Amino acid sequence: MSKSALKKYLRELKKKDLELQILDLYERFPQVKTYYNFAFNPKEDKLIGEAKARISNEYFPLKRKRARARRSVAQKFIKQYSILGMDPHLLADLMLFNIETAQRYSARNRVNEAFYKSMLRSYREAVQYLSLNAILPEFKERLQDIRQVLQEQEWEFQEDFDQILDLAYMNDLP
Repeated sequence: MSKSALKKYLRELKKKDLELQILDLYERFPQVKTYYNFAFNPKEDKLIGEAKARISNEYFPLKRKRARARRSVAQKFIKQYSILGMDPHLLADLMLFNIETAQRYSARNRVNEAFYKSMLRSYREAVQYLSLNAILPEFKERLQDIRQVLQEQEWEFQEDFDQILDLAYMNDLP
């Protein structure tokens, strides 16, 4: 169904029928429920707190012995919150928190090349997001701290991390 056909269909519905359809969508599809819950009562700080707790638990589990250290857990939250239209500052904070948590994990544990590649991708996405939303200067100190830690821990792909940040700074100049 095209967007124009949908608009026509919705215009022809009575208000009561439209309300019933929206309620049905709300009950059937978790994404619709999530959207409306966020739209009418965002509680962004609470959502960020829950996401940070889940990310931390991924690297430093409370109930199991081994960490899973999956990047996908953080990416799921980031994607969902981005779709919902969360405040860019809060989403950027979550993106950087994910990298910082991975750095704390790698300081205590051996990690493989795939881990570094994964974090490089997260770092690239975070820096691009900061640039696109014109908030890069506000997070400059945290980015520098991340850069410092990865040098101290001798992360693989250091040149790539440096290049990403240097390019972002060059593109951010007035």
